[in-house]
Amino acid sequence: MVNRHTALKIRKTHRYLGLFLGIQFLFWTISGMYFSWTDIDDIHGDHFKNLEHQPKAFNNLISPSQLNVSEGVNTIALRDIGNVPYYWVNGKQLYNAVDGSPKNSITEEEALYVAKNYMKNGLEVDAIEQINEVGKHHEYREKLLPAYVISYKTDEALKAYVSTKDGKFQTVRHRSWRWFDFLWMTHTMDYDGRDNFNTMVLRAFSLLGLITVLSGFLLWYTSSPSVRKLLKRKKTKK
Repeated sequence: MVNRHTALKIRKTHRYLGLFLGIQFLFWTISGMYFSWTDIDDIHGDHFKNLEHQPKAFNNLISPSQLNVSEGVNTIALRDIGNVPYYWVNGKQLYNAVDGSPKNSITEEEALYVAKNYMKNGLEVDAIEQINEVGKHHEYREKLLPAYVISYKTDEALKAYVSTKDGKFQTVRHRSWRWFDFLWMTHTMDYDGRDNFNTMVLRAFSLLGLITVLSGFLLWYTSSPSVRKLLKRKKTKK
């Protein structure tokens, strides 16, 4: 049986580890509960989107081979921008799909047109602005910039993002998503960029968490009256 001095050391280690890790354990638990109790489609903002939207069909489009693209066409996508067809070529440039003229960026009116196609009817626009750069914690991080931010008059602080260069509807953000994003940061412990699941901080806390759990089992073993009685019986039989 472990002597009293060693048992006290185990108890003290377990206590301070629990105190040190307790707040993070609480965040892991709260975030895990939130993730399991929320509908991921709602977090993605599907209830704000026009999920029945079908891309418009256009006629009399020029052949992509007629476009003035010096390096040739590698990838191509058709965009409906302001009821006018455009080719998005090689992930770099918009071209009018009727006359082949290049288009460097879309206007606010065209961004509103794109957003209206992808958002539910009845949403009232509150404001629109253009952003050129974002930080690591911004809700529009790691997406194409510049972009138009379209804010709607809702209790959810709803925003839609349309990139200016390719005229594509990018994403929707709202209050529940922002809560999810914050809790995701506390879950991954990536306090720099939020999305890295392999941070040294997370690894260290996971290891310390395992040590805390094991020290708890060990503490139970060294302090359990039942275990003492069992060991005493075995010793007596010998």
